[in-house]
Amino acid sequence: MSVSKSKENAAPGVLDALRATPRSVRYLLGGVLLNQLGAFVQTFLVLYLTHRGYGVDKAGFLLGAYGVGAVAGTVLGGELTSRLGSRNTITTAMGCSAVLVFLIPWLADPGDYPVLLGVVVVLGLMTQSYRPAASALLSDLMPDEFRVMGFSMLRIAMNIGAAAGPLLAAGLIQIDWNLLFWVDGSTALAYALLAAILLPRPAPAAGAQGPGAARDTQRSAYGAMVRDHRFLLYLGSMLLSALVYAQFFAVLPVDLDEAGHPTSLYSGVLTLSSALLISFELAVTARISRWRASTAATVGTFVYCLGIAGYGLPGSVPALVLLTTAVSVGGLMISGPTLWAHPAKADEKVRGRYIAASQTVFGLGSAIGPALGMLMWTHYGDGVWATCAVLGTVAAALAFAGLRSSDEPRNAAEEADAAEADPTEPDPAEPDPADKTVAAEGAGEAHVTAAAEEAPGETAIPSGR
Repeated sequence: MSVSKSKENAAPGVLDALRATPRSVRYLLGGVLLNQLGAFVQTFLVLYLTHRGYGVDKAGFLLGAYGVGAVAGTVLGGELTSRLGSRNTITTAMGCSAVLVFLIPWLADPGDYPVLLGVVVVLGLMTQSYRPAASALLSDLMPDEFRVMGFSMLRIAMNIGAAAGPLLAAGLIQIDWNLLFWVDGSTALAYALLAAILLPRPAPAAGAQGPGAARDTQRSAYGAMVRDHRFLLYLGSMLLSALVYAQFFAVLPVDLDEAGHPTSLYSGVLTLSSALLISFELAVTARISRWRASTAATVGTFVYCLGIAGYGLPGSVPALVLLTTAVSVGGLMISGPTLWAHPAKADEKVRGRYIAASQTVFGLGSAIGPALGMLMWTHYGDGVWATCAVLGTVAAALAFAGLRSSDEPRNAAEEADAAEADPTEPDPAEPDPADKTVAAEGAGEAHVTAAAEEAPGETAIPSGR
């Protein structure tokens, strides 16, 4: 008896989450993986443009313009998600992105610079617009007890695509540079078609809103966000975490080179981080799902930033660099899914905007982080890593304060413990005697109605996908 009870109260595992994942979520994750596999623009745009005759300064400026569009795209994605629904937003964003990517090889001559600049900005805008919609749809479709693990699956799909994409790109470049953009556009178009055909359609609205009512709803949504002080603390944590995260790609390779390490060491760092995330994040998330949200976010953020700060240890040898990488990735696996899932707990009417705000703030930190990190490294050297430790500690404290109000029992065992601690609380499994009487009186009528409505040989159509 005690054994069966302990099994029943155990936290859900990886296989439980995989079995509970709806088919629509599988389609969504497959589309994200496919799209990320062909996401070559941000990674190879500078190299491609210099190959086509651009100077490094203009090519770098175009990449920066793409980044500006990408940051704004998450805001646009939140608005589109609230107005059009997740499925329509993904279809629209990916369809437009495909067309714009296809245009890049035609506009890559240096004489078309002004036109290409406008195309790249809009491309960044549309490419990132799908992300709030994908997160909102994942939150809607995944069972509540597996929501955090669903976001872990989303992160794994993106990491697999990000790890395999450069290998595919290396082969395409050997054939023709333009193939990068033909394949990128094709994967975006395939994701748009997949979303249009396979993802669930938005539920019909209860009543149409006039333009004035829609504007009032929009203002009230942003007003609620501004008044949500704990969410603002959470956004502060995301911003500081992004600033620290950016140094992994900005300062670390330069710092390793300055210390005399070969370039292959940084390649090993990237490979190790991707392998650990892909291999272990879902299993780690299954364990962390037993923790409260604020605990997972605080511990993970602190461990991650502590690992990043470890790159500043004196006399770093390759083994220590790789160990520090493993520590920082471990922190990411602890906090990442919980932090990504947190905005999805908002009310459905404002969920898209909350998710967009979170992703916009993180994107902003990732955009300005490299410039700030390189500036500090130039003037203070390894002092940048000590700064990361300070920022990480503050980010962990903000995460604790911001997510504290959302804490709730994360599994059946905690709920059972809470019930035992308060014996006066009625057992939810035992209905009220009055309810039993009402249920008994209605049972016969319900049985007759169901029998009359279901014809022989027909099955009832489920209301949801």
